[in-house]
Amino acid sequence: MGEFVLGDGDFELDGRPVRLLSGALHYFRVHEEQWGHRLAMLRAMGLNCVETYVPWNLHEPRPGEWRDVAALGRFLDAVAEAGLWAIVRPGPYICAEWENGGLPHWLTGPLGGRVRTRDAEYLAHVERWFGVLLPQVVERQVDRGGPVLMVQVENEYGSYGSDQEYLRRLAELLRQSGVSVPLFTSDGPEDHMLTGGSVPGVLATVNFGSQAREGFAALRRHQPKGPLMCMEFWCGWFDHWGAEHVVRDPADAAGALREILDAGASVNLYMAHGGTNFAGWAGANRGGDLHDGPLLPDVTSYDYDAPVDEYGRATPKFWAFREVLAAYADGPLPELPPAPPELGTLTAAEWDAWTPLGEVVDALGGPERTFGSPPDFEELDVDRGLVRYRLDVPGPRQPYPLRAVGLRDLAVVHVDGVPAGVLTEDSPEPAEPVAGPARVELFVESLGRVNYGPRLGERKGLTGGVLHERQFLHGVRATGLRLDAFDEADRVRALPSRAPDGGAGLYRGSVTVEGAGDATLELPGFTRGFAWVNGFCLGRYWARGPQRSLYVPGPVLREGGNEVWVLELERAEAGASVRAGAPAAG
Repeated sequence: MGEFVLGDGDFELDGRPVRLLSGALHYFRVHEEQWGHRLAMLRAMGLNCVETYVPWNLHEPRPGEWRDVAALGRFLDAVAEAGLWAIVRPGPYICAEWENGGLPHWLTGPLGGRVRTRDAEYLAHVERWFGVLLPQVVERQVDRGGPVLMVQVENEYGSYGSDQEYLRRLAELLRQSGVSVPLFTSDGPEDHMLTGGSVPGVLATVNFGSQAREGFAALRRHQPKGPLMCMEFWCGWFDHWGAEHVVRDPADAAGALREILDAGASVNLYMAHGGTNFAGWAGANRGGDLHDGPLLPDVTSYDYDAPVDEYGRATPKFWAFREVLAAYADGPLPELPPAPPELGTLTAAEWDAWTPLGEVVDALGGPERTFGSPPDFEELDVDRGLVRYRLDVPGPRQPYPLRAVGLRDLAVVHVDGVPAGVLTEDSPEPAEPVAGPARVELFVESLGRVNYGPRLGERKGLTGGVLHERQFLHGVRATGLRLDAFDEADRVRALPSRAPDGGAGLYRGSVTVEGAGDATLELPGFTRGFAWVNGFCLGRYWARGPQRSLYVPGPVLREGGNEVWVLELERAEAGASVRAGAPAAG
């Protein structure tokens, strides 16, 4: 049992000043069997606290369908066992480069811009969600003998809105739900963000990657007293598909960390260990002004150029940070835990079966339904995955351009069964015009819902219809395929199959492992899609890079035979294969 309070200038635990040296580690981005190792790495770096978000959409994929909410409680128990304190950020919005910023698609679809406001219907859903979630936090608060020191109200709200009534009601809901530890908000160190995102009587913190003095000066203009804390010290950054890999010099990051601590402030490293966007949960951003810019989908790896890399290894940044943090430790820092085992040997995959994509959709997707205009993913209850649209071009008529209006995000098109190209938001027409009569089939894929900015919650699919010249094509048949349909392994194994021919579809094979451990998986010859090992979805792969391999957690592999599934959404070259091996040196 302990008492954690906010002093005039410091955090205080049982009457003594305490500085929080925290690091972000998201339990949902790390295999549960590896939590203990990653937490021990944070302690060895010199941290005394860990911070995590909670993604609502992961735990409630459909209204009232709860999926392992207790995982948060188990993680907090692991935090306590590791000798660390905890900061919990339950949202309901989390950003986090996570699909839809953590908000369920079934909520943002019908409510649109009413989310993240005082809207009664939205708040009723939040209250119901918090009623299920918060007992995992409340019973593990420090005043009940647990590790939880603080809980966040919303998340970077000043970068989005200004509804003070909404924030006030969220803070009241947290208190009414039994949260007794201090509440806090976190925002950028700019006046409009702090005025929009702060709550009277609630500790305000700031997020930045450098210029700590200026950041804390901005905070003090709004909050003259109370502990100073950088709740997100951006010591690295995330990657987008098709862009360059982002890194930050370790010495530069260590210097910025030292500046924060020299100011007498507490800190949360974002990220201390990033982990992986398994199962297609990566989000996306909009470029430019965040409203009209191009879609920038996030890669599967959430390595973040963090001090503990995606494979759980210490990087040069780890050692630079450890040197800085050692000066603030009560005694010698603990030694690093033993490294996780790495893969011994693995045979090349042999493709035993292939099922064309259309047959996969027929077998694992929802029922095909007919609509006047194309339904979006939200109407078909598809969070991650794809939708097959089928429609007819009447005829006879001469060739005209075919246009997918409001396409989000990418479509592979077939005309009369022949591939006709790949469409994107910026290039929504096949190269060749289409004459009628013709049968058109579009496999539309979501590349991740926007997680930050004014386009949060935007719908996916053919959101504006299909035009042939100026005429909308109606009578659209649509079938949704959710990624979680592949959780039912027996249904996947029962798919009809034939010898692979290089087309889109599900490739199934097996590999033999000697010495199971952490591994990398490469897919030379494949273009874009998702990969599974023993039914565990590793996430999206895409030949455009910058990510070239997928992380395979050691606990997923087993000695002997291992199943590999690859859902290729475009095409595979002759000889497309799987290469796996031990992780390259960090």
